[in-house]
Formats: sequence, structure tokens, C-alpha cells
Amino acid sequence: MDCTHLLYLHGFRSSPRSFKAQRMEAEVRRLHPGVAWWCPQLPPSPRAAAALLAEGIAAWPRERMAVVGSSLGGFYATWVAEETGCRAVLLNPAVDPARDLSRYIGEQTAWHDPQQHFYFAPEYVEELRTLEKGPVRAPANYFAVIAKGDEVLDWREMTGRYPGIRVKLLEGSDHAIADFDDHLADVLAFLRLA
Repeated sequence: MDCTHLLYLHGFRSSPRSFKAQRMEAEVRRLHPGVAWWCPQLPPSPRAAAALLAEGIAAWPRERMAVVGSSLGGFYATWVAEETGCRAVLLNPAVDPARDLSRYIGEQTAWHDPQQHFYFAPEYVEELRTLEKGPVRAPANYFAVIAKGDEVLDWREMTGRYPGIRVKLLEGSDHAIADFDDHLADVLAFLRLA
């Protein structure tokens, strides 16, 4: 069934102004103007982020929605997909953010606006653990774009976290997937937007 509702989730310190979010939105609006698009600014608290997402998609048709997530957004996208059974595209997904973000406790600046600050509290690490899911229940619902050149996350850990899913493994690239335009058609094809 074609997807009519699409959720995009940005990464840690990122925002709806990220390059990938803006490219996705532009292409979705150009090629699939009828699709409902939502790319919220996620709060630093994982519990608050999950509550925002659950409330925002509460009325969405489960069989006609999909989620795309980048980095920490990929972790959240996995949570959304496991909760709803929807399709998910993961872009260099964070595999163990509780471990990785524990060293970022304290004052942080937003990537797209260094004037904007937020506080990453120690309890957020435990909130991330609460959102962890086991092995994905329906590997066919997932597609990942993973870069071997990712300077933040280990591609072996990312591919190992999602056995059986379809993966486009990039030989180079980087954490931001700077060559995202080269992979956008594959992402859109997997999503099967209405």
C-alpha cells in the first residue's frame, strides 16, 4: 500500500534545517505533493521526544505511514517502526546512543545555529535505554543507507544491529552522507509514496 504520511527524524544537535531533511522535503513535495510531511524539532529529552512523536502520529494510518531517521533519528525511527509496524529508512543510524551520548552530558550547541543551546541531562541516557528495541520484527520493512566512511559511527556495528534488512553500503561518504542526492531515488523508491 502506498505511503501517504511521512515522518523525518533528525539527529543529535541537528534540526529540521539539516541538509538531508531539506532535500527529502523538497523532493517529497515536488514528486508527491499529496503526502503529509512532518519533520519536528526533537527535544533533547528522549522521553519527551517519544511523547511528541507518539502524539503527532496518533491519528496517522499505520499501514500508510513511513519514517526516515538520520543518526539519533535512526534510533528513534526504529522505535517508531517497531511501535507501529510501518516502513523505515535509516541513514547511518545510531545503534547504542545511551553509550555514545553519555559523554555529551552538559551544555550543547545546535549544529545549524551555534547561538542555540540546549542541555543534555544525565537522566537522558537512561531514557534512551528505555526506548531501545531488540531485533527488528519485520526486516523487510527496513532499508538502511550506511557509509563506511562515517567518522562518528562504526558501519560494522550499524549493519550488525539490523540483520536481514536491505542495506545500501557506501564505500566512502561520511556521517552526514554528503552525497545524499545520489541515494535519494533509492530511499523514495523504498518508501513507495502515494
